[in-house]
Amino acid sequence: MVSHDTETADFDVNGFSLRVHTRHYKSLDGDVVLVVPGRGTLHRLIRASSNHNTLLITEQCDQKCIMCSQPPKKYHTDMFDQFLQAVALAPTSATIGLSGGEPFLHKARLLEFLRKSQSARPDIRFHILTNGQHFEPSDEASFKSLNMASILWGVPIYAADRSIHDRIVAKQGAFEILERNLALLAKAGAVLELRTVVLNANITELEELANHLTRNLRFAHVWAIMQLENIGYARMNWDAEFCDTSKEFDGIATAVDLALARGLRTKLYNFPLCTVPRAYREYCTLSISDWKQKFLSTCDDCRLRSSCTGFFEWYPENRGFSEIRAQ
Repeated sequence: MVSHDTETADFDVNGFSLRVHTRHYKSLDGDVVLVVPGRGTLHRLIRASSNHNTLLITEQCDQKCIMCSQPPKKYHTDMFDQFLQAVALAPTSATIGLSGGEPFLHKARLLEFLRKSQSARPDIRFHILTNGQHFEPSDEASFKSLNMASILWGVPIYAADRSIHDRIVAKQGAFEILERNLALLAKAGAVLELRTVVLNANITELEELANHLTRNLRFAHVWAIMQLENIGYARMNWDAEFCDTSKEFDGIATAVDLALARGLRTKLYNFPLCTVPRAYREYCTLSISDWKQKFLSTCDDCRLRSSCTGFFEWYPENRGFSEIRAQ
């Protein structure tokens, strides 16, 4: 960086001069950015100071989950070559998320990207979010050609009752395909994170889901139980689907107890600590990315603030948790 003031920041990048216009300047030093001169735009792909870096592979998806935070779009722009360069420039031992849409709608390109990335930067870890609908037995060899130990596969499962799961993802037959492909991933040596968003549609099913996971999907490494994010389709369905777990936590507590008792590591994502009984706070994770995290005025004097995930930037205070208290 050459200089900056409150309106602009000037950079010298290997002899290339770049001026960024912003009223809220924050240093880009060490970041990986994509500059589009013809449009006068700059896209931050990797933030050197953040532990939450995710590359949006595509906005296309074959499911329309009722709480989807990234509603699907028809178009797709292939950015794999740019993403490969971004990974090559990422900080040492960074973890990079790969998300969508559904990344594996572009399976061949994605697998090629992963192979090249791991060859160029074996220190990088990946966290891939996928609905698990697009694998075939022939893919096992491709998976085994990767360093599977450095990839965490985040795959959603919303209920043990296939009709409830299929209704939530708005795709008939999705549960059957998912279970088959989870087994395929496990056979290939995948480190699996099963993810369940808590909804009014499945809150009463969590105990049975815990039972199902611990009996039939024992190869899973972790189960992430997640609170709802008020954006995308979830904003449209918030009043119908937001489950106020600050008021009633018993369904989650029973599921967590059962999963832990049977050896399944379990985490709570997106739960502010004050909305969780003390006995279960140790399972809460700092899961909300720093760029979309906020705290409420109630949090100002809370002694747990530094260890709390907080709230999503778009959390509606007037229609959210009924019991928020500084600790």
